[in-house]
Amino acid sequence: MSILIDKSTRVVTQGITGKTGQFHTRGCRDYAFGRQCFVAGVNPKKAGEDFEGIPIFASVREAKRQTGVNASVIYVPPAGAADAIWEAVEAELDLVICITEGIPVRDMVVVRDRMRKANSRTILVGPNCPGVITPEEIKIGIMPGHIHRKGRIGVVSRSGTLTYEAVGQLTEMGLGQSSAVGIGGDPVNGLKHVDVLRLFNEDPQTDAVIMIGEIGGGDEEVAAAWAKDNMRKPVVGFIAGITAPPGKRMGHAGAIISGGKGTAQEKLDALEAAGIRTTKNPSELGALLKSVL
Repeated sequence: MSILIDKSTRVVTQGITGKTGQFHTRGCRDYAFGRQCFVAGVNPKKAGEDFEGIPIFASVREAKRQTGVNASVIYVPPAGAADAIWEAVEAELDLVICITEGIPVRDMVVVRDRMRKANSRTILVGPNCPGVITPEEIKIGIMPGHIHRKGRIGVVSRSGTLTYEAVGQLTEMGLGQSSAVGIGGDPVNGLKHVDVLRLFNEDPQTDAVIMIGEIGGGDEEVAAAWAKDNMRKPVVGFIAGITAPPGKRMGHAGAIISGGKGTAQEKLDALEAAGIRTTKNPSELGALLKSVL
């Protein structure tokens, strides 16, 4: 059991002919059940060709019609990435994972609004995220597969690097992960912490969750409030940016404290008030999680 993806997922890579798309598609294809999962690519100018045996189609809709894909991963450059998201949404895929960093915020505002008005059922993860992995089944994204092990701990994070840190600690402790979801750090994105907590809460193969947030915005506070009233499984948390000065963007486009709101301490206080154990040291995440099992 997993959330979002498993070995039955069928994936199309948008941007498969670029250097980044080729590199990571190859890595994902070679991980676990990747060869049966990664079945198509898209490039209108190279339709009819293939990438190392993966057929390339002119559109996502055509790829879906011919191969049955239900998920997309996007490596399209920033200027065209929002349009790529919308193309996958129009094709009515179940899941779209956008890895691309640097998409203009206005482009994301437009595509999210279009998704809302269309009442789209497509789940968007990202942009500017490492992707999603269900260990020993399938990975869709840029995370290093070798640090993951199948287990019963869910991981959700705004930070790619800290996702790997938490996963590495869990693997070393022999706990493993049910799924790990990098939701990305941009101010306008798809799945939020609270959405992923809901999925883990309903997953019978997840026993506990590590939630990693960052300064900026209020998503972590929303997730904490929901968890307090609804979460049936233990959650531990970490917020990056405890020393960040107000008004300075740190790392992700969304990691900025504005008007005194969105500080790491505010978020930590909200998590603790909701019964979520926290640490200010990311190297303690695995041990903290183990202590609540």
